[in-house]
Amino acid sequence: MIVEGICVVIAIYCALRAVFERNTLKKLPFLNAMNFAVTGAIVLLMPHPITIGVAIAYFVGSTLESNAIASTIASWEEQ
Repeated sequence: MIVEGICVVIAIYCALRAVFERNTLKKLPFLNAMNFAVTGAIVLLMPHPITIGVAIAYFVGSTLESNAIASTIASWEEQ
């Protein structure tokens, strides 16, 4: 139960930091860490074989989101 609690605390901390951070570039690492923590919490808190599929889907979706954000920022820097 300690590991699940750590994942939840990390997710909440990162979500709060992402909400209150004004600089967009500083928000991105917190969003990325929050996505990893939520994925870990999904798997650890709900011990069922289907939750592994849900966690994989969430992880893939959040990775695609992070890549889209990074490519958008890269295109801003080129201009």
